[in-house]
Amino acid sequence: MTEQGNSVDSAQNRTSVERRGDRELLVTRIFNAPPSTVYKAWSRPELFKRWWVPKSASGVSLVSCDMDVRTGGKYRLEFGADGSDTMAFYGKYLEVVPNERIVWTNDEGEEGAITTVTFEDQGGRTLVKFHEIYPSKQALEEALQGSAAALPEQLEQLDELLSA
Repeated sequence: MTEQGNSVDSAQNRTSVERRGDRELLVTRIFNAPPSTVYKAWSRPELFKRWWVPKSASGVSLVSCDMDVRTGGKYRLEFGADGSDTMAFYGKYLEVVPNERIVWTNDEGEEGAITTVTFEDQGGRTLVKFHEIYPSKQALEEALQGSAAALPEQLEQLDELLSA
């Protein structure tokens, strides 16, 4: 298990990244905000684009952020680096329960994962569980070297946004 420290207080605010078996990844973190506030940061494009791109990915920006966050809705995120070619990530929302759960597909290739994010009330705070199931062991390995490796930084940025 890998943990990324949070400058706020105790281990309760750390991001935990846990590999489960050959195809699953579970990332958890507690935020000092109610589920409705945290859910908004995941479901409103104007908020989502303020924290989703890791600051360490210098020169990379979220050029386009289209999100129709409802069951059956679709999303498309387009990233670009210094005005060069862009890369798109897209999929559909399989299940959306406001303030509780968002489930989506990652449709950009055959190795796309199914992602479930849950928002659990912890007495005014929110436990976020980011769970991904990959179609193969190799797909999980690739994610751990790429996009999944940035999750602790992204969630730290979300924490900063929610604390502002």
